[in-house]
This record gives sequence, C-alpha cells and structure tokens, in this order.
Amino acid sequence: MRINHLRIAIIGTGNLGKAMALGLLDSGYSANKLTLTRRNTEKLAAFKEKGCVVTSNNKEAISNAELLIFAVKPYNIHQILGEVAAAIDAKKHRVVSVVTGVNMSNLTALLPKDVPFFRAMPNTAADVNESITCICHTNAGTEEVDEVNTVFSTMGKTTFIQEELMDAATVLGACGIAYVMRFIRAMVQGGIEIGFDAKTASSIVTQTVKGAADLLIERGSHPESEIDKVTTPKGCTIAGLNEMEHHGFSSSLIKGIRTSYKRID
Repeated sequence: MRINHLRIAIIGTGNLGKAMALGLLDSGYSANKLTLTRRNTEKLAAFKEKGCVVTSNNKEAISNAELLIFAVKPYNIHQILGEVAAAIDAKKHRVVSVVTGVNMSNLTALLPKDVPFFRAMPNTAADVNESITCICHTNAGTEEVDEVNTVFSTMGKTTFIQEELMDAATVLGACGIAYVMRFIRAMVQGGIEIGFDAKTASSIVTQTVKGAADLLIERGSHPESEIDKVTTPKGCTIAGLNEMEHHGFSSSLIKGIRTSYKRID
C-alpha cells in the first residue's frame, strides 16, 4: 500500500518526532503532505526548508491531515488531546500515540467515539529507516491497520502486539537503543585502552555490532550458537566473556531492563 495519498501530522516534534519525520522523508514520502508541530518552530527550520508544513497550531495541523501521530511528553498528552479533541473526526482521522506509559483507554476516553486509535512504539533508529515499531490498536478496520503499518514500515520493521506488552516493548525497543549505545561506547573505550585511536576503534566496533545483529537476523540463529563459533578451548574470547560474567555483565543488563520497566509504572 502506498501512503502518499495520506496527509500526516506529527503533533509534538521532539527527538522521536524528528526521527519519524526523517524516516518518512527518506522513504520518499512527500514533504508537502507532512505537517510538524512544536511550540518553538525555529527548531524545525530544517524540515521547513525540505518543504514540510511547520506550525505551532495543533488544531490547524489536525484540520489538514488524516493520520495524526501524537509524540508529546507523557505529562502533556491528556491536556493536548483535550484541547484538540473537538477537531478530530472519527470518519476522517486515524490517531496514533507514541507516548510512553499511557494506555489506549485513558486516551480514547478524551476523543470522539469510534476514532481508529493506535499505540505505536518506534525508536530513534527511524531516522535511518531501521526502527522496530511495536503496534496495537482499537476501533480500527483492515484499511486503517494497513495504512498505519505501511507508515511505520517506511521507518524500519513493525510487529503487532497486545497492549499489555506495550510498556515492555518500550523498554526493549526504545530504551534498548540507549543500552546498545552504552555497550558500544564501552567497547570503544576498551579498544582505545588496548591500542586503537578513537576513530578506528569506533569503526571496528560499530561494524562488529552491525555484523553480529545481521548474523542473527539473516540466519535466524540463537546468540549462543554464534558465540560458540568464536569461543575455543582456553581461548581469549571465552576468557573475556567469563571475566565479564564474573562482574555481572548479563545480570546487570537484565536488572537494568527490569528497572526501566518498573519506572514506566
């Protein structure tokens, strides 16, 4: 399904909103059909230069779009939805929330009855069309589901889940970007310590991480099977892995994921 017929508004274009906008534009979506809102529109000047409509007026943006993506802060979503609810038409609009930790029932209660409503959780890799976006929905028919899936597929991969897993998806997919970045940073620092300059270490590490992910994606294999291929008896790989585990490498990561999940509540 093509989506250039669909006019899209991103309400609250912060870091995630910008990443989604860039993903859409990089996929060939028409800039003049994309409206972006933010209180300080000067921060969206680069998008205006690309041909996007930029405004601080959320109601104006809604009136000129069919698909509405709300990317505001969690503490603002109820107020903003309340302010614009009268401008939303169940027959015209599809509403998507990418807001962390706010469930669909809380938000649909503020909107006209039967508005097709989606929760989606992409991550900032949408910027380079490599996001994983988890999606759930209510009041949506096949056409609306296909449209929303197509929109987020331009930014990477999508998967549909039950809403009760959305907070977990937020931690694993969205917070997960930060976890991986911290791991990469630590590997680069280790590389510098054993002799590489920062640029070379970063080049080696980032390609290694990309290659490791591609092995799992392309082969559908389990991480342990790929680990076994590079760990030889009395070798340097198993020595390093065991030292990391002695210091709680896997345990720390699992505990961090659980702590992030609890914080959403």
